Amino acid sequence: MTNRLPELWQDSPVAFWLVVACLCYFAWMAARLAVIDIRSHLLPNRIVLPSYWAAVPLAAAAAIGTAGAVFDLAAVLRVLGGGAVLWLVYFVLRVVYPAGMGFGDVKLAGVLGLYLGFLSWGHLFWGTAAAFLLGGLSGIAIIVSRRGNAKSEMPFGPFMLAGAALTLLLPA
Repeated sequence: MTNRLPELWQDSPVAFWLVVACLCYFAWMAARLAVIDIRSHLLPNRIVLPSYWAAVPLAAAAAIGTAGAVFDLAAVLRVLGGGAVLWLVYFVLRVVYPAGMGFGDVKLAGVLGLYLGFLSWGHLFWGTAAAFLLGGLSGIAIIVSRRGNAKSEMPFGPFMLAGAALTLLLPA
């Protein structure tokens, strides 16, 4: 997303500032949620749920941020669809194996889907894959270092946030 900012500045300063505001909120939200999840294994609704509303300007930026387009409905649907698709994927994972994922992760997935969907469906995929890769590598490190075993609980929110943050830095 950060690679797209100069393009947005040229095409639409309004879209640029909407995206910058959303990125600032994302950084604050990610830092807060990561610390809380590591400490308590919880992703509090008081931070996650308002994050949906804070990501709404991404849909507006997507609508007005395309060069030459008055209103880009496909981009808006991609942002909203990204949130819905990622929420649904995590919801299915939660239903299939409830002990492996909390509902806070499901709610956070919808927010991250909005951000990743702003860029592309590919970014949505890679952000999700990065979260599971980072979480898996961390789990292996915990087992190898004998600080835990395969049954040890581990907060997944920080890996979701890190995967999304890394993906937001990729070129659009």
